[in-house]
Amino acid sequence: MNKRWRAALLFMSLAAPFTTASAENVRVNVGIANSATDAALFVADKKGHFKAEGLDVNFIAFDSGARMIAPFASGDLDVGAGGPSAGLYNAVARGIDIRIVADKSSTPPGRPINFLLVRKDHVESGRYKTLSDLRGMKVAGAAPGGAATTTLDKLLEKAGLRIADVERVYLGFPQQAIALENKAVDAALPTEPAASEAVKRGSAVRIIGDDEIYPNHQLAAIFYAGHFIKNKPDAAKRFMRAYIKGARDYADAIVNGKLSGAKGEEMIAILTASSQIKDPEIYRAIAAANIDPDGQLGIASLKEDLAIFTKEGLIEGTVDIDKVIDTSFAEAAVRELGPYKRGDK
Repeated sequence: MNKRWRAALLFMSLAAPFTTASAENVRVNVGIANSATDAALFVADKKGHFKAEGLDVNFIAFDSGARMIAPFASGDLDVGAGGPSAGLYNAVARGIDIRIVADKSSTPPGRPINFLLVRKDHVESGRYKTLSDLRGMKVAGAAPGGAATTTLDKLLEKAGLRIADVERVYLGFPQQAIALENKAVDAALPTEPAASEAVKRGSAVRIIGDDEIYPNHQLAAIFYAGHFIKNKPDAAKRFMRAYIKGARDYADAIVNGKLSGAKGEEMIAILTASSQIKDPEIYRAIAAANIDPDGQLGIASLKEDLAIFTKEGLIEGTVDIDKVIDTSFAEAAVRELGPYKRGDK
């Protein structure tokens, strides 16, 4: 072997560890609520978009987005997927750096994701007839100051009631279905697919969707921890690119507001494998979560939610929402991928 080849092989052997290290996946801890609005994340994972971007994504389930604040602050969570909550804004007011970076789900007319459910025995007995009959009832939501708080506020306004007219109970979405069945609560505002699961089990009646209660509500979003943006900026960009690809795969599978056809069946298979609801018929029946394929946020809705939290005395400090919202990651991903066109991959 001549000296030139020996030198080349020596260089390759020395370079190999660095090449391998650069190809290793970056670990990203992602908080999820295990709801239908996590669909784009599940799809991006199962279809290999995160892996293709060199990311090792670890999903961690929480009862709601509000429960993700502490691990964000401790550095244990890089990305969150849940409802923009009073807790998030209070954390920001205390100096914890969390950014709202992309859409996860909103509620245009015809695309509900949360529902008011009332116990079936209340409907059959006549205890519940109209929204005003919620007076005096125990109503379950996911967490204090969560996305369901503003939905409930709008609902009670529609019913001519005040917050003080109902008793709030806080439970995770799957536990709400159990509480309705056990008659521990009178009504609840679970997200899909937990809402349809409760109705299927015969414990509750679907009354009204959040697309009617609070149209175009920015119900859920993707959050980045400040440390993720600062310490892993390239991974943050790659995560968003993969997420947007997942959102577009999901959007391609929706026909007339529902998952349909071969692409729809692929999405349903992913959801039943990844979420707590294992009955594919539920996903075939429910309205598909509205997830923007370009990640665009409903900023007006976010501002309205903050105003409601403030009115209810849930905000401790001053929050400039324009400094909390950071659309640059989604915008960069769309510049690279191009604007969404149905059927694009």
